[in-house]
Amino acid sequence: MLELKNIQGGYGKITILNGVSFSIPKASITTVIGPNGAGKSTVFKAIFGLLNIHSGQILLDGKDVTRQTPRQMIAHGVTYVPQGRNVVPQLSVYHNLELGGITASDQAKVRQRIDMVMDQFPMLRKFSNRKAIELSGGQQKQLEVARALLLDPKLILIDEPSIGLSPNLVQEVFQTLIRLRDQGVTILMVEQNAKSALAMSDYGLVLELGQTRMHDKATALLADPRVGQLFLGGHIETEHAH
Repeated sequence: MLELKNIQGGYGKITILNGVSFSIPKASITTVIGPNGAGKSTVFKAIFGLLNIHSGQILLDGKDVTRQTPRQMIAHGVTYVPQGRNVVPQLSVYHNLELGGITASDQAKVRQRIDMVMDQFPMLRKFSNRKAIELSGGQQKQLEVARALLLDPKLILIDEPSIGLSPNLVQEVFQTLIRLRDQGVTILMVEQNAKSALAMSDYGLVLELGQTRMHDKATALLADPRVGQLFLGGHIETEHAH
């Protein structure tokens, strides 16, 4: 569904991505892992049109979408949930959802979609009149994901969904992503919590120094001692030793 071919790019004259190549299939969850500074978030910005791409090609469903603007990418069915809190704290849950559909031409359809996502996230219906700031961290993350769904995306780019969340809430957010994948949405996720994220993913991708080092089924990466040494604290290799 999404294919990156030898993407090189960065900010101004600084190159961060030095030849990133991978492809991900439809209706799958792929987690991108790697050390700090590997270029994980930068890859998302390149896909979503927020980065200067020097060379290479990005294909979505076989169509060249290299260097398209965020608005064009949204029109192609791609949404992006950046790191951190992205809700408007003083607006109600409902008004935050409305913001997600602000670029849509058919506002009646947006209201229908709000109804649909509230069916998927009953908590949002329950608290629809509350200010977003009154929600817990996990609830705010659900609101962000729900808002990303308003434009009926084919592909969601989600960067560090677990930041600042308790382990229970992380699992809740992961379950939400699994449910979306089962409904046919493709998810590409950056996650520091590598072990948990790979455990619920279909595929994994290791970036290092702006290059694709490994790309395999998530189970294969979890079992690979090199990944264990680099990103999972060495536990996996120790388990092999026993």
